[in-house]
Amino acid sequence: MVDPRPLVLVVDDERPILESLQLIFEREALDVAVTPDAKEALEMLRKRPVAVLVTDLMMPGMSGLDLLKAARAVAPETEVILMTAYGTVENAVEAMKEGAYDFVTKPLRRAHIVRAVRKALEKRHLVEENRSLRAQLEASRKRALVGSAPEWRRMVEVCMQAASSAATVLLLGESGTGKELLARAIHEGSPRAGGPFVPVNCSALPESILEAELFGYERGAFTGAVTARDGRFTAAHGGTLFLDEIGELAPQVQVKLLRVLQEGEVERLGGRTVKVDIRLVAATNQDLLRSVREGRFREDLYYRLNVIAVQVPPLRERRDDVPLLAEHFLALYREKNGKKILGFTRGARQLMADYDWPGNVRELENAIERAVVLSKSEFIDAGDLPREVRGAAPSGEPRSVSFAIGTPLDEIEKRVIHETLAYTKGDKRLAAQLLGIATRTIYRKLAEEAPDAEPEAEAPRDKLATPLP
Repeated sequence: MVDPRPLVLVVDDERPILESLQLIFEREALDVAVTPDAKEALEMLRKRPVAVLVTDLMMPGMSGLDLLKAARAVAPETEVILMTAYGTVENAVEAMKEGAYDFVTKPLRRAHIVRAVRKALEKRHLVEENRSLRAQLEASRKRALVGSAPEWRRMVEVCMQAASSAATVLLLGESGTGKELLARAIHEGSPRAGGPFVPVNCSALPESILEAELFGYERGAFTGAVTARDGRFTAAHGGTLFLDEIGELAPQVQVKLLRVLQEGEVERLGGRTVKVDIRLVAATNQDLLRSVREGRFREDLYYRLNVIAVQVPPLRERRDDVPLLAEHFLALYREKNGKKILGFTRGARQLMADYDWPGNVRELENAIERAVVLSKSEFIDAGDLPREVRGAAPSGEPRSVSFAIGTPLDEIEKRVIHETLAYTKGDKRLAAQLLGIATRTIYRKLAEEAPDAEPEAEAPRDKLATPLP
């Protein structure tokens, strides 16, 4: 985030000029620091961020040009403007070559120096904004909602519809299914996207400090509270608070959370009440309704949270997404580790298709990262996968396949064909016999999915290495 009052540092050995420029920039609502010593200015650059350095060219000890060169090394993000009463083309050219933003001559004109500093600040703002956007794009790429399975697509669509509202969203599903990823997507798709996204894992914080972490505390509220501190709710003001594993909240914390949702107020430990404006997204891998019946979770809080409930499917129910996710993680960790890995062998692909992934997407991601690090060839083979994945084998009976009411027939047909091919280890003739259709029908259906794909060449199982379909 760009500082709303960026610092302008002025260096000149003439006191009248320093005082004049300080007054000018303060009237422009800028934070100003001045010094007659170039070496002192260099120390200031080392200690705090400086948006624009305005320095005289001819000074005793260290010249403005030498300060410019040092500033480029110490604080390369700082824009530098040189001032001189001895302006020449040669001086200006040399200054620009060394990285100066502008070169102004004395006697200074107020409008000229203010315009130069404003333009330098604008450039710095744009550079920081572009850097921030690139970081956000890279983070978004890494957090992409990868998946094409009908169950996943329908669930993502519900989340995106909910994102534009102010409603509380409750994400339900097993650990590792991507609930925090979805919570971030809801935040980024909401009107609060410019505000903070604050995640809290309720099961990771000890019960003794969870309340203080969430709601904050006043000085002296408990032993060791030597200063007041804001909690996570206050940190999320204007944005989104994501409470993961919310089923782990202690009863007294549940009561205070209910008040936040009802009144928009956070009561710090020690008594002071603070108004907050947050959007809550919660998640759990527990059956909250069962917890309500058993008296472990407040019924009124449950219904406050359960405004828009979204069931996140486990990976075993969206097996068609395993190849897509595997390719996504391969690209991510291949780049991160500087490895030249082109894809997966057929054996590796088959093992990943047969495995149930009890740890869901998180387990798959860890498996791919491990494989990328350990692989010694251009293709990840079965031996590069974790032992539990290598031990996976198709059961003696075909897996059952279920569909939600309203699933399009072409989606059902596609899923059944792919599940049958996974069971027969890619044997299309056997799959056709099991399905009671002609073998050419399977070839035709697969070709319709990827019309530009070339026929797969036959090769020994341990030598064939192709990317995921």
